[in-house]
Amino acid sequence: MLAHLCHGDSRKPTLVMLHGFLGSKHDWDCLLCDLLPHFYCICIDLPGHGESPALPPGPSGFERVADMIQATLSSLSIERYHLLGYSLGGRIALHLAQAYPDKLLSLSLESSHPGLQSEEQREARTRNDHLWSEKLASLPIESFLSQWYLQGVFAELTESKRQALIRKRSNNRSKALLTIFESTSLAKQQDLWHLPNQLQLPCHYFTGKDDSKFSAVASKWASIAGIQVHVIADAGHNVHLASPALFCRQLIKHLIEDVQ
Repeated sequence: MLAHLCHGDSRKPTLVMLHGFLGSKHDWDCLLCDLLPHFYCICIDLPGHGESPALPPGPSGFERVADMIQATLSSLSIERYHLLGYSLGGRIALHLAQAYPDKLLSLSLESSHPGLQSEEQREARTRNDHLWSEKLASLPIESFLSQWYLQGVFAELTESKRQALIRKRSNNRSKALLTIFESTSLAKQQDLWHLPNQLQLPCHYFTGKDDSKFSAVASKWASIAGIQVHVIADAGHNVHLASPALFCRQLIKHLIEDVQ
């Protein structure tokens, strides 16, 4: 079973929340005040993160993680749920939705990629992720984080916010992270661009207006699949951290109010 925290009234609709790489179940704490009047929130530590065990060896990393999440929810007697995933958590959420579509009430993704579409892209991503794996294996965690948060996708971070993230993430265990990093690489992810068209449930995508890379992904995805895109102003890659109140208002509106 994966480490988790349950918040709120279990009689309300369940919202399962999956954090991104280097995060933990506590990454959603800033949203709980707004969400708990509407949802029973279950925040899960992904394998290799927080208090969860490392990901055991095996074939498909995405399938193994999806099975571990579903087993955890089944142990809590959760029959159906709304699913929200940020970044890596969103990519895992896509595979969870593909494997267990009858369990989901809705799928909401934040700054997540639906998959690479060419072998050339996959090879380039494999090389890039292998370089990061070598850094994760050889550098002190603080040094790794200092380099990680200099990537272009985090360009909106001020220096003070970057340093705060480094301090916050420094309790991660490098060996545990390595068990999930390459096995859930974008290079190994399925091409799931058309999955929303195959799911009989609402699919939502949240992106920050200042995140040019994922704003472009969102625009392309909306044009080819049945996913509803919501662009949040004054936010970059981590939308729910940059603008928690607006993010929650949009989530509540589309998952609760619009279906009543």
